[in-house]
Amino acid sequence: MKFTEGMLRDDALKGKNILVTGGGTGLGRSMGEYFLSLGANLVITSRKLDVLEETAKEMMAIKGGKVIPVACDVREIAQVEAMWEKAKSELGQIHVVLNNAAGNFISPTERLSTNAFNTVLDIVLKGTSQVTLTAGKDWIAQKQPGNFLNIVTTYAWTGSGYVVPSAAAKAGVLALTRSLAVEWAKYGIRSNAIAPGPFPTEGAWSRLLPGDLVKKFDPARKVPVGRVGEHQELANLAAYLVSDFSAYVNGEVITIDGGEWLKGAGEFNNLDQIPQEMWDMMEASRGKKP
Repeated sequence: MKFTEGMLRDDALKGKNILVTGGGTGLGRSMGEYFLSLGANLVITSRKLDVLEETAKEMMAIKGGKVIPVACDVREIAQVEAMWEKAKSELGQIHVVLNNAAGNFISPTERLSTNAFNTVLDIVLKGTSQVTLTAGKDWIAQKQPGNFLNIVTTYAWTGSGYVVPSAAAKAGVLALTRSLAVEWAKYGIRSNAIAPGPFPTEGAWSRLLPGDLVKKFDPARKVPVGRVGEHQELANLAAYLVSDFSAYVNGEVITIDGGEWLKGAGEFNNLDQIPQEMWDMMEASRGKKP
């Protein structure tokens, strides 16, 4: 087996109906495709219906199953509620919600307008909370178990300059995840999160870091294992957490980043840039080995 291959058995998600926000492109699509190959049916949402429809067509042609595209701006509660009713009318019960929709700007914070700052907060925190409350209240009223999987970031607990609205919003999503894991467990509802490191998607890095900045700030250079993540690795973890195999996992955030955030957290971790010759000189200057 290789890490670029699927991890779970083919029927691991058979009979499950899964809602994926931000499911038309990028990581949301990659996770959805794997769910589909494991027997699940999907509802994929984003603001662009034409993209969703094309994605749904392609996914079903490749993986089979059923994929329902539903346009929804998660910032608008009326659209969220309408999307939820549409999802149920098409598939019946929805068993899993993957909150993946996000937005971000890489910028000095003082250069961001209030509108830009609030846009990220609204998509990430407000959007996730509105989808979560809509689904959760319905599950509780129907006495139906449910499962939330939220996509956060490693800087949700450390913070990070230059992505302040995203850091603030993702920290809120992490708190929401852990809080509801405790409060709603009595209803048979689990809540977990994944904090991915760099998993490049087509166009995403070039939008956030235009021009030569992509090469200069190559994310692989910050990762101890020496590479960025493969989409299948994230999909494997997500599939496990939305499956019944993880029934005793609740309130967890699982980092999948090749050790990136730990490297950044250590005060002297950047000393790996010192060449061996300089270490030899430092050792010689002490007169003995440490």
